[in-house]
Amino acid sequence: QVRLVESGGGLVQAGGSLRLSCAASGNIFSISAMGWYRQAPGKNRELVAEITTGGTTNYADSVKGRFTISRDNAKNTVYLQMNSLKPEDAAVYYCNASPPLRTFWGQGTQVTVSS
Repeated sequence: QVRLVESGGGLVQAGGSLRLSCAASGNIFSISAMGWYRQAPGKNRELVAEITTGGTTNYADSVKGRFTISRDNAKNTVYLQMNSLKPEDAAVYYCNASPPLRTFWGQGTQVTVSS
C-alpha cells in the first residue's frame, strides 16, 4: 500500500518560513521522482518544485530563490523549505511521487500566509 504523509503546514505571517515534509511508504521512494504541487482556491494545481532520484531539482519561477526541495533517501522523506513567504503562496500543498509509469498523491497540507 503506497502512502504519502505530509506534515509541516500551518499559518505564518508574510516573510516567515515553513518546512513541509512528506514521508513515503510502500517501497517506491527510491525509484520515484518527488514533487511538491499546490492549489489555491479557484486555481489549477501547479508544480512548485521537483527532484529526481539523482537529486536534480526544478522550481517554478515564482518560488525560485525562496523555496528549496530536498530528499533524504535513508528516511524516505522529501522536504520543501519555504522562506520569505508571500500571501500568494497560500494554498493546499500536495506531495507527489512518480515511480515509472505511476503517480501517487498525498492528502495535502494547508499553508496560510497572512499579510
